[in-house]
Amino acid sequence: MRTTIDALLTGTVRGFTLEGDTSAIAKQPVDGPRRIGFLGIEGDEQADLANHGGRDKAIHHYPRDHYPGWQGLLGDLPRLAAAGAFGENISTSGWNETDVCLGDRFRLGTALVEIAQGRQPCWKQSHHLSTNAVVKAMVATARTGWYYRVIEEGEVAAGDAIALVERPLPDWSVWRMFRLLIGGGHRGEQAALHDLSTIALLADGWRDRAARLAGA
Repeated sequence: MRTTIDALLTGTVRGFTLEGDTSAIAKQPVDGPRRIGFLGIEGDEQADLANHGGRDKAIHHYPRDHYPGWQGLLGDLPRLAAAGAFGENISTSGWNETDVCLGDRFRLGTALVEIAQGRQPCWKQSHHLSTNAVVKAMVATARTGWYYRVIEEGEVAAGDAIALVERPLPDWSVWRMFRLLIGGGHRGEQAALHDLSTIALLADGWRDRAARLAGA
């Protein structure tokens, strides 16, 4: 399982709303190699450190394959003309949430990264795209992308390969996790939720959510 990085993107914190909110969701493609540290890609920032960034959300990967579907739903919005519309750091083609699993380890450039959780939609994605339809559609379709934690630091550039090196949990695709924890598919799935809540590779926030839903 191997593909090429179409775009490497970073963003800095800037004003986001008239009410004074800030965000770094407006990622822009960068040329040349960038250092990957344990907290993410050199030059990339997060405004809301309670909900973004950190070890388990160091790098956001979003499939470019989803863009045609979003264009069909939302129309030809200017931000959908290029990668970065969803605040992603890594853009590739050929994989989606059904193809990758919790705990998958990938060689990303020279770094080693591991999937820690899926992306949970938030209002900033809707605001960034100037439409309220985004979050509801993401929840319904699980087209959210996923987050990596960094296992080994290194360097990455657009055009580099990303290749699977280990898959310890083939039953736990990002799509399955998202549908259980965020998409409303948890009803009647207490056993699966309990199992998920015991997997140490799952990011703490999603593991806690699995435990709460299992006990509901």
